[in-house]
Amino acid sequence: MEDVARQAGVSRSLVSLVFQDAPNVSKARRAAVLEAAELLDYRPNRLARNLARGRTMTLGVVIDDLHPFFARCVEGIEQHADGAGYHVLIANGARNATRTADALSTFGSLQVDGAIAVGARGDISALNRATADIPLVLVSFEAPASEVDTVNNDESNGATLVVDHLVELGHERILHVDGGQGASASGRRAGYSAAMKRVGLGSQIDVIVADYTYESGQQAATTIAGLSDRPTAVFAANDLNALGMISEFNRLGIGVPSEISVVGYDDTSYVGHGAQGLTTIHQPVHEMGSRAAELLVERIECGRTTTAHEVLPPMLVVRGTTAPVVH
Repeated sequence: MEDVARQAGVSRSLVSLVFQDAPNVSKARRAAVLEAAELLDYRPNRLARNLARGRTMTLGVVIDDLHPFFARCVEGIEQHADGAGYHVLIANGARNATRTADALSTFGSLQVDGAIAVGARGDISALNRATADIPLVLVSFEAPASEVDTVNNDESNGATLVVDHLVELGHERILHVDGGQGASASGRRAGYSAAMKRVGLGSQIDVIVADYTYESGQQAATTIAGLSDRPTAVFAANDLNALGMISEFNRLGIGVPSEISVVGYDDTSYVGHGAQGLTTIHQPVHEMGSRAAELLVERIECGRTTTAHEVLPPMLVVRGTTAPVVH
């Protein structure tokens, strides 16, 4: 900064004001400083400046994997963070609890001001240990986390919307292909079972253990195709799982929805395209990310100590993969 000041013929404090975008600097002096900085290839050390203020103005975000669901959530996080003056660092947990905890620990060593874990696996104690010195917000985390802020979708309500929609179409043999250990899978599974019992179809409850992948959907479809009493409708773990299932049904010559209806979950950006489109549950994922960042910034800047647990409502989006049952 002293070199820039000397080159521009101004004081060091004026150089500092220019790089803080202070309004009380004339256009001529600002131009002289920026020209000198470019000539000397100078870039301000934002980390050092922020550390002097007691913050790095960065947030760490670890996502469960690179699924589009998490990308949409990160968009919401970044939008709010950017408006509040924070930068975001992103890590991929790769569907591994240890890797997720390690990423959070790394964020702590990088002196981020707070962290958000989206769809994290593992228990809350491990996540708390990894973020002992920084505030943490959990998105799509169902386990009890009484001391940590959480933002979730109402998974039980989402599953209920699926079952009610299929029952209205006359379906009774409704099978659920679940998401295994994935984020929110247990809530969707429990919601499905509760909804089936509520409408008098408790004896028809059937769950295939799977995960949130396209390949798992294909495998589930192969299993379903081989059942002697094939279901007339399937509630898939998520959209990617549903698309894998539909692809395999098509390959096997099983019509969707003429022979079997399929419902996904998430309303990922790509599922509404094409002639058919996937019937699915829309999660307000962008809003969940934005709200998580808002809660985290509140913790950092306002010192809030009360714990917030927010649940956002889902919505059924009916497209072309569900139809009335054919008897």
